[in-house]
Amino acid sequence: MVTATEATGARNQYGSVLSAGLTTLSLNQVITFTRYVRVVLPLDGSAFWVRADLLSPSALLNATAFNTTPFSAAQKILTPAPTEQVQGSLHYSTIQNQDENEGFSINRVVFTSKTEVEALNAIAPNTLFIGEFDGLRFAFSRRSMLYRQAEVYHYEGDAVYPALATQLIDSVDQLASRDVVVSNSLPVWLSLNALCPMYPSYLIPEDIDPPWCSVHIPPEQTGPLQAVPYLDPTQSHYQLTRDRVKLTTYGLRNYNIMDLLDYVMAQFENDSFALGLMSLGSWRDEKRTQTELNVLAQKKTIEFEVSYYQARVRDIAQQFLLSCIPTFYIAN
Repeated sequence: MVTATEATGARNQYGSVLSAGLTTLSLNQVITFTRYVRVVLPLDGSAFWVRADLLSPSALLNATAFNTTPFSAAQKILTPAPTEQVQGSLHYSTIQNQDENEGFSINRVVFTSKTEVEALNAIAPNTLFIGEFDGLRFAFSRRSMLYRQAEVYHYEGDAVYPALATQLIDSVDQLASRDVVVSNSLPVWLSLNALCPMYPSYLIPEDIDPPWCSVHIPPEQTGPLQAVPYLDPTQSHYQLTRDRVKLTTYGLRNYNIMDLLDYVMAQFENDSFALGLMSLGSWRDEKRTQTELNVLAQKKTIEFEVSYYQARVRDIAQQFLLSCIPTFYIAN
């Protein structure tokens, strides 16, 4: 049964005391959060967060609805990126970090709000709200320490690391949508999506249902097969290279896996295919569990060793589309 307090929206006695204390401590602090939209480059699966008002209507819709609007749709001047003004108290701690190839500070941010922030609670795979305060830009990865009687909400996350700042796009000049980011054979593998979706490792969309295949190329397993790259008269760079590639599938049974292997092997027999086969393993069943269900997921892996020219991979015209190639306008 709904209580009188819940029906009227009034705070309980405990919540009112904490709310008053929060207001006093924060001096009525307000944090602005700006909406960003996830855009995936079609050639190599690289993910970027683009400020919402930079995307054309077709690109914005395609980022969330998978190509339901033609790429050549007419562009319009859009309203500014949606923002959320949230009152609460923000504090952060700073940890200095020194690594082999970068030195940076990790800023742990905690934001306490008197109201539940729907925009932050909605874990939308293609939408992200970035907050700004005191020169920091941050997003939240979790909501913690929720005690409903207290009627305060805690959101936690890290400020954007300097090395990841290139993935936040605030200007049309920052994103070249037709150039690949990666230097390995990943674009070729992502184009082999006739039987199931192929995704780069660590960039699997959130909470999708099987089947899918993850493509993992360990950085240490990419190496040269020729001592010096070749430069032709036009200064095009050609480097014969090898990759060790691990495919991980979910939701595929044995006969599906055999079909997938036959499909991949057929590509190697094509003279125009960008990869050469150096070695091949066998499909292997893996163990992926969940204690609450007491079952095993349908998870399998296989490894390939392939050779290719890095310049050839760069020029591959095949595209797989997680979202359309983003298009932009420049407002006067």
